[in-house]
Amino acid sequence: MKRIVLLDVLRGFAIIGTLGTNIWIFAYLGDLNQMFGDPLQPWWSSGDRAMQTMMLMLVNGKFLGLLTLLFGAGMELKRQKALREGYVWPGVYIWTCVLLLIDGLLHYTLVMEYDVLMSYAITGIIVSFIINRSRRFILIVMGIMGSIHLIGVGGITALLALSETGSAFNGMDTITQLYASGTWWEQILFRLNNFAFFRTESIAIIPLNIFLFLLGSLLMRADVFSDQASGRQRRRKLMKFGLGAGIPLNLLLLVPGGIMDLFVRYISAPILTLGYLGLIAYVLEKNMLAGLFRRFAEIGKMALSCYIMQNILASALFYGWGLGLGGSPSSLVILLSWAGICVLMMVFSHVWLRRFTLGPVEWLWRKLSISPAVKPQSRTEPM
Repeated sequence: MKRIVLLDVLRGFAIIGTLGTNIWIFAYLGDLNQMFGDPLQPWWSSGDRAMQTMMLMLVNGKFLGLLTLLFGAGMELKRQKALREGYVWPGVYIWTCVLLLIDGLLHYTLVMEYDVLMSYAITGIIVSFIINRSRRFILIVMGIMGSIHLIGVGGITALLALSETGSAFNGMDTITQLYASGTWWEQILFRLNNFAFFRTESIAIIPLNIFLFLLGSLLMRADVFSDQASGRQRRRKLMKFGLGAGIPLNLLLLVPGGIMDLFVRYISAPILTLGYLGLIAYVLEKNMLAGLFRRFAEIGKMALSCYIMQNILASALFYGWGLGLGGSPSSLVILLSWAGICVLMMVFSHVWLRRFTLGPVEWLWRKLSISPAVKPQSRTEPM
């Protein structure tokens, strides 16, 4: 089956954009108070803080939302392939999710406590049993999951507005000291000992993940990612809606005290994600920045390898066991570090794919994905 170039480009943007958020966590040694709405340092307090806020307004949650949508679109492609070739669904896809769960656990333990792969694996297992149902059933599930997510985030936002401390996080000093001077092994033990705490977000976002996975599936069914005229027209509509509604909603990040930070990350951001999808597709259609977009597509082709690579590089750059540049670097230093890692990934992807067809992790993934699944006696059809 021919690769969809737009999916590769979008996936590349999603990987780099996700690093655009995570780089601040690495640079501040896990201190979320420096990253999200520190009441002692409002965005207007300095040019440095304003630069950070503007960057996070552009990337925080938007590209994670895009990555989540693309997981759903990818699942839909796998479902369609299974039905064409006569394999039961979800069948082997469950094994793929198990592999993703193992990969996420290793990444969480060895590299980064805010890894999203484990959450995607659990979401994938759940959605794989929903995606083969009727469109009406899928829309009902999306409505339920969306409502749960809205109520949860809305309730937390209301509590933050009534709280005297706003969105301040406790216990950050312990984390920053560990990442500043602790060994890599000590950091591993810390993540394992605090597994429940650090996995709270991964569990809390599952309703949103389910919603976005299913939305990605429906967008794939509607040919939104195709090069046909109908696909381009639908993407224009997504761009107008996403940018028109998403930009004003994301400006809520400027509300003092970090009161609206969670609302922006988990509600406003996914709306702007749709605008980004349409905008990136539009630039690709017009063949603008063609060379740059080819680099993004190469990252997208080996997205899992690049996702792991970028987090390892950021860890080595900022944590005490590496170069130890973390703590309170300027926003300019952080942005330059992000840009440097992005360039390294572009070069690495380009050189690697000139010799191999798959990224290193993708190659291993394909080998391990040959599970004990066999062709069924009959295929599963949509209800």
